[in-house]
Amino acid sequence: MSIQELYTEAQALSTSKLRDDIVEQLYDRSRQLCNEGISYTKSKQDTRTEKLDSIFTSPIFGFPIMITMLGVLFYLTIAGANIPSSLLAELFGWIEGQITIFFHAIHAPDWLHGVLVLGLYRGTTWVISVMLPPMAIFFPAFALLENYGYLPRVAFNMDRLFKRVGAHGKQSLTMAMGFGCNAAAVISTRIIESPRERMLAILTNNFVPCNGRWGTLIVLASLFMAANFTGGLKSLVTTAVIVGIVLFGIIVTFFVSWVLSKTALKGIPTHYTLELPPYRKPKILDTVIRSSLTKSWSVLMRAVKVAAPAAILTWVFANIYIGDTSILMYAVNFLDPIGKMLGLDGYIMMAFILGLPANEIVLPILLMGYLSTGSLTEVDNLVDLKQIFLDHGWTWLTALNMMLFSLLHYPCGTTLLNIYKETKSKKWTFLAFLIPTVIAIFIPFIITQAVRMFDLV
Repeated sequence: MSIQELYTEAQALSTSKLRDDIVEQLYDRSRQLCNEGISYTKSKQDTRTEKLDSIFTSPIFGFPIMITMLGVLFYLTIAGANIPSSLLAELFGWIEGQITIFFHAIHAPDWLHGVLVLGLYRGTTWVISVMLPPMAIFFPAFALLENYGYLPRVAFNMDRLFKRVGAHGKQSLTMAMGFGCNAAAVISTRIIESPRERMLAILTNNFVPCNGRWGTLIVLASLFMAANFTGGLKSLVTTAVIVGIVLFGIIVTFFVSWVLSKTALKGIPTHYTLELPPYRKPKILDTVIRSSLTKSWSVLMRAVKVAAPAAILTWVFANIYIGDTSILMYAVNFLDPIGKMLGLDGYIMMAFILGLPANEIVLPILLMGYLSTGSLTEVDNLVDLKQIFLDHGWTWLTALNMMLFSLLHYPCGTTLLNIYKETKSKKWTFLAFLIPTVIAIFIPFIITQAVRMFDLV
């Protein structure tokens, strides 16, 4: 009998004894329902999730674990990508030799060979050999962390920091996606409901290095910052430097978000309600295949489509002469004074300008300028590459400033296009270009002047 039926019967009875008996049954039934309503038994999965969350979301251990996870992810990417990248470069070099033999056999003009082979083919294959191995490691490993349920804990930990600078906790998720591709990360900001906080995420996402900048950062960190180490220790030191660069980019993200939230994008941070999912065993094979085939392939194709015309343009600039000087060298000589103030040079500045369509081609364009070959140049090994840099006056300061400029400078062409599509505003797209450019100029300038003042180089 239900509580309502017992209560109705108790009211209808005139005999107090019977009424009291029914009321007592009413109390017993109510007590029973209350006990059933508030008592529950934790499953083993709930208990395990609570224990892990007490560690992963701990104010004490949460952030050190996040940094360690980031370091492990980068170490696997750096150490695992070296050999496949070299093998791909050798394969593409052999294919280039066969293509060159074919062009000679059909008596093709030199300019056609230069445009199609030394420009188009060499530029796109450099992008593939540099990008594909790191992506094939990074994306699946990142997806495994996501499937395991760890990334929502990262968002939970970062929420407090983003709120302090006037941003949204979900920005940590879009920032994490930026490690793969800033252009895709801009689209992912749609998960942020507040227009103001979404704009903050869009304007600051570029300070997270995308896959196109990993090649430059890893090579320079390995050649100059970890130059005195070998083997696994060299990869470890390189990883530590890369983690430091990434953390600096995150600090800049917080600072710019705070400044914008106090000026152009004033407002109160919205509340972020996040339901942490239980930890689950990821489907390793399915995750690896899906990440490798979908994410890696789509990002690679985007980079190739953008890099191909840029490679052709670079070859044309390097091979059209006005007098006895190429157009490329005129631009280098014009930019050299600006580069020197930033601890760089005109070649580096020109490489970044021509690398606007895709960050992946900055390094090969730089080599082309240094060697004055008029083509995108391959180098046999890292020792030869470092010697080229040293011959052109490079020091650890040059490498550091180029790494910082690569980290902080304007977004690539595809990212800028996505920003315009998402914001429908030329003003915000221009600011997305201007803000990182100013910071990328200011920080190397300050570092260079300070180092020269104290004569540390």
